[in-house]
This record gives sequence, structure tokens and C-alpha cells, in this order.
Amino acid sequence: MNPALRLVAAWGPGLLVMLADTDAGNVVTAAQGGAQWGYRLLPLIVALVPLLYMVQELTVRLGIYTGRGHGELIRERFGAGWACLSIAGLAVATVGSLITEFTAVAGVGELYGVPRDLTLPAAAGVLLTVVATGSYRRVERTAVVIGLFELAFFAVAWAAHPSLQGLARDVTHLPVDNRAFRYLAAAIVGATFNPWMVFYQQSAVVDKNLRPADYAPARWDTAVGAILTQLLTGAVLVATASVSLTAGGPATLHSIGDISRVLSPVLGIRVGRLVFSAGVLGASMVAAIVSSLALAWGAGEATGYRRSLERRPFEAVWFYGLYAACVGGVAVLVWQVPNLVWLTIAAQVINAFLLPLVIGFLLALAMSVLPQSLRLRGWYLWAVIGISAAVAVLGVFGGISGLV
Repeated sequence: MNPALRLVAAWGPGLLVMLADTDAGNVVTAAQGGAQWGYRLLPLIVALVPLLYMVQELTVRLGIYTGRGHGELIRERFGAGWACLSIAGLAVATVGSLITEFTAVAGVGELYGVPRDLTLPAAAGVLLTVVATGSYRRVERTAVVIGLFELAFFAVAWAAHPSLQGLARDVTHLPVDNRAFRYLAAAIVGATFNPWMVFYQQSAVVDKNLRPADYAPARWDTAVGAILTQLLTGAVLVATASVSLTAGGPATLHSIGDISRVLSPVLGIRVGRLVFSAGVLGASMVAAIVSSLALAWGAGEATGYRRSLERRPFEAVWFYGLYAACVGGVAVLVWQVPNLVWLTIAAQVINAFLLPLVIGFLLALAMSVLPQSLRLRGWYLWAVIGISAAVAVLGVFGGISGLV
């Protein structure tokens, strides 16, 4: 295949999973961080880029060179018990993420006076239709197009006219002794590292049938996605920090509507609300597709069932049934749940608690099932272990200290 065509063909899983990572939970957490702490959490968002790439690059390497999904490899290498444990963690993260995404969809609808009785069934219907009527490549292209609405966050950040003087002041005075600050830092870590990202990207690489010749472009796909998702998260934080500083101090946000009202003056009430709504809807729908597919793939792999999107619903009842149950069940749950920002942030902190389990399995697989020449070794191995341990400790310690 022509190198240029191979590059294009291999791209998709990395960019898509990173667009999904900038989901409603990420947006809400970043907005709360900017509103309460100014620019102080921005260095953490930027510093997480290398580990985000390292983690997701390992999923690409494992998928391409073993032809197995993440749950499948855990079951084969460590047994059914450990596979069930990993899927339990995945299920917790997926349900938390879907609650966040559907809550955001309902919140955006209510900004325009549309009740959740209409927005939630419509969102669930779109998700089910996208997956049930297309192959992996079609689902990927559709989701990427939806996710590109997140670029609206850059426009909001630019229009907010961030203060360089305020930025310099904030990033040199970090209140690390404050429990509320540490708790939000843990939420940022959890929002960046969702367990379903690992399951999704590895299974997507396998479902897309990528080969060793696709490894280099797939790594670039992942690198660009890792940078883009953190820039988008940073843009939300910068915008809310700028507006809050201009308004005279920290603010506490309680809903998607509150965030929209904080950011709307930047572009004008109508345009600002429209731009913000487009970004949140794009992020929420992509994350809902990716996280629910990750659970369906992961559960199928861990129990030995087929998971491919290339098979029609009646040919893979387990896969599509679990996907539909995730989407429909959470939509019904959110229909009865109030739209609270604290619940979204708590879901991200839970992800931070799950991070040691997720990275532990990933590193163990990377050091044992890959061909010898592709296993982690030398300085890069110790860099991954060291950075992973530091981020995991930050997430767990920050989450615990914010609860006591």
C-alpha cells in the first residue's frame, strides 16, 4: 500500500479515543477547576500528556502484535478471575462515564427548554443506530465527525482573552496543602485516564485489522490525539478561569447550565451558548459510543464471546445486547437523576482510584506477551513505571484527602 494511504488508513482509533477522553466529565472537571482555582491546574493537564501517550501507545503495540483485545489477553495470560476483576473496574468506569454523558445531554437540552423526556431517548436512539448499522470504520468516521464539534472549546478560550500575568502568578503558587485543590487534581487525573480508553483502543486496533506495517502511523495517531485532548481540556479551564478572574473571584458550578452561563458572555449569550452546547454534545456522544463499546468488547473478550462490529446484530447478540443494555439502562437512570456537577467530579475521582489496576495490567502484559524485541526495557521501561507510579499516587492521595 502507498505510505500516504497506509497513514490515512491506520489513523482513527487513537484520535477517536482521545476525543472521547475530552468528554463531559472532563469538561465539567476542567471548568470547575478553572472557576475555583484559576489557572493553577493547567500545569497538571499539560504534564499528563506524556503518560497519556505512553499508556495508549502500549495498547496499540499490544493490539497490533498480538491480535488480541485487552480483556482477551488478561484472560489468556492471568486467568478468568483476573479478567473478571478488570471487567468489574471497566464496568464501574463505563457506568460512571455514561451517567456523565447522558446528564450532559439532558443539561444541554434544558438550556433550550427541551425536556430530558425527549433528549435522552433521542441520544440513546442515535447511539444505537450508529453502532447497529455500521462496520467499525463507519462508526469510527461518524464518531470522529461528531467529536470535531469539541474544537469549539478553542474558540471559547481564545475569546476569553486569558491573562498572561494571571497565568504566571497562578502556576507559581500552587495550594498543594489545600484538600479541595488536591481533590480536584485527582479528578483531573481520573478524567484523563479512563479505564475504557485502554480496552477500546486495543480492541479497535484489532477490529480494524491493523498490522505491524501500520504501527508507526498508529503511534502518530495516538500522539496527536493525546496532545489534542489535553489542549481541549486546557482550553475549557483557561476560559472559565479567565471569566472567573474578570468577574472578581472563584465560583462554584452546579450544572451544565451554570458552566454555559459563565462562558456565554465571552461570545455573547446566544452564540456562546450555541458554541458551548455543540462542544459538550460532541464530547458526550463520542464518549458514550466509545465507553459503551469498550465495555461490550471487554466483557466479550474476557468471557470468550465474539465482539466484532463487522458482524450484524443477530450474528453477535451478546455484543450488541450488552451495548444496548448499557446505553438504554443509563439513559433511564439519568432520566431520574438531578444534574449535579459534584456527581460528575466524583466519577472522575473513582477513575483515579482505578488507575493503578489499569496500568498494572497493561505493564504486566507489555512485559510478558509481546515479542521480545517489542517489550518494554531499559530507560523507557523505568520512565513508564516511574511516571505511572507518581501519577497514580497523586490521584489516589488527592482523592482520599478530599474525602476525609
